[in-house]
Amino acid sequence: MCGIAGVINLDGTPVEINRLAPMVRPLRHRGPDEEGLFQDGAVGLVHSRLSIIDLSGGRQPMQNCARSACIVFNGEIFNFVELMEFLEGKGHRFATRSDTEVILNLYTEYGLDCVHHMNGQWAFALWDAGKKRMFLSRDRFGILPLFYARVGRSLVFASEIKSVLAFPGVQVEMDLEALRQVFTYWSPLAPRTPFRNVFQLPAGHSLIVEDGEIRVQQYYGLDYSETNSKAQVSPVEEQHCAEELSDLLMDSTRIRLRADVPVGAYLSGGLDSSIITALAQKYVGSSLCTFSVAFQDRGLDESAYQEEVVRALATTHRTIRCTEGEIGRVLPEVVWHTECPILRTAPAPLFLLSKLVRESGFKVVLTGEGADEFQGGYDIYKEAKIRAFWAAQVDSKRRPLLLSRLYPYLSGLQKQSPAYLQAFFHVDGNGPGDPLFSHIPRWGLTAKSHLFFSADVRAAWRGESDYTDMQQLLPARFGSWDLFSRAQYLEGRFLLPGYLLSSQGDRMSMAHSIEARYPFLDHRVVEFSSRISPRLKMKVLREKFLLKRALSRMIPKAVAERPKQPYRAPDAASLFDPATHQARHEYVNDMLSPRRIHDYGIFDPAPVQKLVEKAKAGRAVGFLDNAALVGILTTQLLIDQFFVHLKEGFSDAANRAGIAPVCR
Repeated sequence: MCGIAGVINLDGTPVEINRLAPMVRPLRHRGPDEEGLFQDGAVGLVHSRLSIIDLSGGRQPMQNCARSACIVFNGEIFNFVELMEFLEGKGHRFATRSDTEVILNLYTEYGLDCVHHMNGQWAFALWDAGKKRMFLSRDRFGILPLFYARVGRSLVFASEIKSVLAFPGVQVEMDLEALRQVFTYWSPLAPRTPFRNVFQLPAGHSLIVEDGEIRVQQYYGLDYSETNSKAQVSPVEEQHCAEELSDLLMDSTRIRLRADVPVGAYLSGGLDSSIITALAQKYVGSSLCTFSVAFQDRGLDESAYQEEVVRALATTHRTIRCTEGEIGRVLPEVVWHTECPILRTAPAPLFLLSKLVRESGFKVVLTGEGADEFQGGYDIYKEAKIRAFWAAQVDSKRRPLLLSRLYPYLSGLQKQSPAYLQAFFHVDGNGPGDPLFSHIPRWGLTAKSHLFFSADVRAAWRGESDYTDMQQLLPARFGSWDLFSRAQYLEGRFLLPGYLLSSQGDRMSMAHSIEARYPFLDHRVVEFSSRISPRLKMKVLREKFLLKRALSRMIPKAVAERPKQPYRAPDAASLFDPATHQARHEYVNDMLSPRRIHDYGIFDPAPVQKLVEKAKAGRAVGFLDNAALVGILTTQLLIDQFFVHLKEGFSDAANRAGIAPVCR
C-alpha cells in the first residue's frame, strides 16, 4: 500500500514540477519508505512507497521495459505470481518481481480490460505515452481510495483529498448535499465527497483521459441476477456449497499472505476474524501474530473471546486497551485521516490498533471485513425479514415479538410497545414493495439529525431527502431481486466502501503505514456468495449459516456459537465524563461552543447546546443522540482543519489535528 498522486494537463502544456512536488508531502504516512516523481510533458506522477513486495526492485513510478508506459500504484495484486507466469508465456519480460510491473505488462496485453484479470485491491494511475492516455482505476469493492478534481485545464488526482488540495488552484468548499448524505447514509454517495470540487472514483470504476476528454466508466458491479432463490436447498447441495466456500476462502487467505515482510492478523473475537486467523495459521504456523482492541466497558469488550482463540490457535498476541479518554483524545487525528465527518467513534480504536501493529514491527494485517455484507451476518438482514413477515399480517400480536431477537445490546428498544415498534420499523400493509425497504428504518432514524442543521443549510438542500439520490445509483434490475439480495447490495455497494473500508479501514490502517488485506473480499468469494440461495446465508434467523457450516470447526465452539455482537466503541462517553459532567478534552468544548457553531454556520447553536447539555448529564444514550453528537463534532473538526486552517498551510492544519510533523 502506498500513496499516489498526479496531474495531466488536458491542453498538452508541460506540467510544472514545483506544482506537483507538494502533493507527495501529505501522503508520507501512506508510504514512509521511498518517494518518487515522474514527468513526461503534460503528465506528472508522484509516489510515496510502503515497500511490501520486491523490496529492492519495486520502486515507483515504474516504467515498462519499452518505456512506453509508466504507473503509480497503491495496493496489491494477489495473483501476480500466476499472472507473471502467464505473461512470460506470452513473451513478456520482467525487470522486477513486483506486482506493479505485472499491471504494466497486463495493460500491454489487454488494455483497459486488464483489471478483469486482477485479483486484488488497488488504485493506480497508468500513463500510456504512445496513446497519450491516462488510465485511473479503483478496485472492485472500493478497498482503496482515489480522488480527483478539475483545476482549469488540468485533472489532479491522489490517494487522499489533502494531497489533491495541495495542488495550487483547487478550491476548498463544503458540499452541503454530501453532508446531508453523511447524516442519512453514514457517508457521501460516490462520486461526492464533503468537498464540492473534489470527487471520488466509485468502486469498480475507471477514469480515462484521452484526446483532452475525461470519461468515467464502470467495469464491475455487484450483481444478484443469478441468485438461486428457490424455496428449498437439498442437504447434498448445502454440503457442496460449504465445501466450495471453504476452498475459496482458503485460497483467498493463502494468496493474501504473499509478502516480503511479516503478515499479522486482526482478531476481534468474532466469527469472521477468528476464521481468517485460523486459515492464516494453517499457512504461517506458530509465528502468526494477532492484534486486538479491548475496552473498559464490559458491554463492548470482547477480550474473553479473543483470548479463547489465541489459546486455541497459539498465536503471539498483542492487545491495546482503549479508554474513553484515549478515544476522545485521538478523534481530531481520526478526522484528519478520514477527511469526512463520522457518526461513530468506532474508527478511533482502530487508529490506535494500527499504531500498535506498526510499533510491533508489522506492515501487513489480514482482517475479517466483508463477511457480514456478503455472508449474511448483519442484524439489518434479520430485521428486514421480520418486518416483511410482520407486514403480511400487520394486526398480528405474535409476529412483532420476533423483534426481540434483534439488537439485544439496545435495551431501550426491547421495552417498547408493538405500536411504537410498528412505527419505528415502518411496518404497514404495503410490505417490502419499496426497493429500499430493508434500509428505510436506519436511514430515517439517522436523518432525524437533520434537525440540528442551521436554517441556511437546510434551505440550501433541495427539499428533504426522499432517497432519490440513492435510487439513481441503483442498477436497472435491482427491483427484481429478492429482499435479502437487495439488502446485501445496499450494504456492499454503499456502506462498505463509503464508511467501513474507508473511515474504519484504509484511513485508520494507513494512518500508521499499515496495509490491511481482506480475504472475504476476494471477488471469487463474493461472486460465489451472490449466486447461492439467501437461505444458505441466513437460515430462518441464523446468520452466516453456510460460513459456520464450512469453517466453524476451525475455531473454538464458544466463539463459533456466540451471539452476533457488532463492533462498537463508546461515543458520548468518550467526549464527556459522566462522573464530572465535563468534556474530557478542551477541543470538545471549543468545537461545540455556541460561538464556534455559529461562526462555522453549519449547525443551529440552540439544539446543539441542548444536545451537549444532555451528553454532559449522561443522558445521551440512544443511537440518534450519539450519532448526532459525534457527527456534529467531527463536522466541526473537519471545517476547522480543512476549511479554516488548511488555507494557512498543511503544517498548521496538521497541528490542529494533533499530527506530529514528518521528519525526513
